[in-house]
Amino acid sequence: MKAAVVYGKNDIRIEEYPTPTANAGEIIVKTKVSGICATDIKTLLGQGLPKDLPTILGHEVVGEVFEIGEGVTAYQPGDRVAVYPIAVCGDCYYCRQGRHNLCEHEFGLAHGIEGGFAEYVRLPKEIVNIGGVVKIPDEVPFDKAVLSEPLSCAMASLSTCKVKSGQVVLILGAGPMGLMHLKLAKWMGAVVIVVDLLDDRLAIAEDMGADHCINPTKVNHIEEIKKLTDNHGAQAVIASLGIPAVIEENLQLTRKGGTFNIFGGPPAGHKISVDPRWLHYCEINLTGTFAASPKDFEKSLELIINNEITVDDLVTDRFTLDTFLEAVERAKNQQMIRGIVEF
Repeated sequence: MKAAVVYGKNDIRIEEYPTPTANAGEIIVKTKVSGICATDIKTLLGQGLPKDLPTILGHEVVGEVFEIGEGVTAYQPGDRVAVYPIAVCGDCYYCRQGRHNLCEHEFGLAHGIEGGFAEYVRLPKEIVNIGGVVKIPDEVPFDKAVLSEPLSCAMASLSTCKVKSGQVVLILGAGPMGLMHLKLAKWMGAVVIVVDLLDDRLAIAEDMGADHCINPTKVNHIEEIKKLTDNHGAQAVIASLGIPAVIEENLQLTRKGGTFNIFGGPPAGHKISVDPRWLHYCEINLTGTFAASPKDFEKSLELIINNEITVDDLVTDRFTLDTFLEAVERAKNQQMIRGIVEF
């Protein structure tokens, strides 16, 4: 099969790679669309490269069942499916709590096994057994269904923040994940403020329903947000980018009793300073979210299937494996919102 194979930092080769086969309990999916995540780009640039190279990245996958292993009865070749990418044990403390993304034994696509930037992808029994292969109705296009995985991560984030109708949600960063937070927060009935340094991204956020869009290079966003919230701050502040300095600067915008959520993955080894008296007396919940649970994944796919959340406008760039290197360059230079690879 053809695949985008990673050999090291800035070393990606489009080449022939062994086609996987299904062992007992496994499924081989013929890839139709793979989403390009910021995590993939970071990895390709050398941040957190897998130990075992060469390998294939890509954890946002939709396609058709191509082969089923012995014992698999709920699927047939030709079934259209979306894939929850984390393989979990289902039995550890975290799995029993429904927090599968924190599984003590987790691995997954592009994280221990080959991912979806390839014509075929093998799904281990741990993904199949947890209900991580979800069927897609015929009328739902693959290029919409592929956004269920990143949308589920935003769903997990907003659930952690316990967002309710009428509350103020502040989103730091109007990249693809910031925009997904925006869409879900509006669906939940929140008032949404979006902050970003790029006017073109703020214009997109405004078109997608943001109530207020602020560029910190043009106004003092701290003062502006305090004015907008009668000096209270937001019930939920979501750092969709993982820049420690930005996180630290904006902690103060969290309302008493509110939640500040570090969603974007910060680089290793960096620290932030927090006033413990502020945490104590204002009862601030400082937290983070990583990935999502199968329940979040199913709910997000359901929202897309039922057209409760519009995702078509998130996809700005389309590529094939042959143009994959162009996709990496465009993502590095922040020249696209969301890119997908179509097969």
